[in-house]
Amino acid sequence: MEKTRSQFLLSPEITHLNHGSFGACPKPIFEDYQKWQLELEKNTFNFFVKQGPILLEKSRAALGSFIGCNKDDVVFTMNPSYALNIIIKDFGLKKGDEILATDIEYGAMDRTWNHYCKQAGAKYVRQHISLPITSKEQIIEEFFQGLTSNTKAIFISHITSTTALRLPVEEICKRAKAEGLITIIDGAHVPGHIDLNLQELDADIYTGACHKWLLTPKGSSFLYVKKELQPFNPLLISWGFESDMPSDSQFIDHHQLQGTRDYSAFLTIPAALKFREDNNWSQVAADCRKLAQSNYERFADVTGGTILCPISDDFLGQMCSLSISCPDPVALQDLLYSKYQIEIPVMPHDDKVYIRYSINGYHTQDDLDKLFSALEEIRNSTDLLK
Repeated sequence: MEKTRSQFLLSPEITHLNHGSFGACPKPIFEDYQKWQLELEKNTFNFFVKQGPILLEKSRAALGSFIGCNKDDVVFTMNPSYALNIIIKDFGLKKGDEILATDIEYGAMDRTWNHYCKQAGAKYVRQHISLPITSKEQIIEEFFQGLTSNTKAIFISHITSTTALRLPVEEICKRAKAEGLITIIDGAHVPGHIDLNLQELDADIYTGACHKWLLTPKGSSFLYVKKELQPFNPLLISWGFESDMPSDSQFIDHHQLQGTRDYSAFLTIPAALKFREDNNWSQVAADCRKLAQSNYERFADVTGGTILCPISDDFLGQMCSLSISCPDPVALQDLLYSKYQIEIPVMPHDDKVYIRYSINGYHTQDDLDKLFSALEEIRNSTDLLK
């Protein structure tokens, strides 16, 4: 992986084991990003008004081909949280409605659903999922124990954030559809991480980040909505709303034109897909999964923590998270960075604490060995790991 490491802009002084939070952009893709920014500055009006919509359509087409959807059923957003705020705010929640989720969803989305549910007199149900996971069937059975006659939709992560678990979204979507429910999937960690075909998945609404595992610059994500549920009102009312020059897609009109914003990052999708192809990224990803998973039990030994699932592609990708006993997660994360130059998240979630490492093409076994040694020293010399 040394050759691949040289293609990234990451500081060599830091061991970056937190790809999952914000990603990392390789040099060729970042150069493409800067090319578009320069084009914007050279001829701003033409870029925004004339050239931009054409370029965005090409980028949407490339993305649609990669994730298995029509280019006019997907719009670019800055991040998945922005995308899901579009949906949740305009979801038409009514008093008594229930949204069925798990208790291991991304905290920002818990806050968003709770806010709008409270406004409407609806209920956001965080159904408990027992950890460690033992099987797909266990997840599905526990999840649907939260189903009631008031359930309007399900909301679930394809790959969770804090616990880094791949959930059986395919099976859950199929059962939810049979129950007549709308399916909303938070796939922030999915594009470029595991295979995704939206046509086959048949979810109604799906969001994913491109700046994580698809390796684009920061601030590049998407929102997919099935045509029959479009367009949803935009968070920002601008020229595309009740447009004087409507296109064939009101969904695109509503959400693409959001005033003056730099959408250069959105235009790097074709370059990112080319980078993957040129560097045989499917094999790189497979090697990364193997490296991540082969070290999982080892870190449970050194931290005294608990692995969260069977070690299998069914439940794990290139991230692994452990439940640890740590009285001060912030102090542990800060110590790992300041003393050992290791960037890794240590995250509280409800009454638990999780440490999560992410592996991508710039990592080697040496990076995980460094983390292991640091955690071993911390456990023997401090009270941060009990």
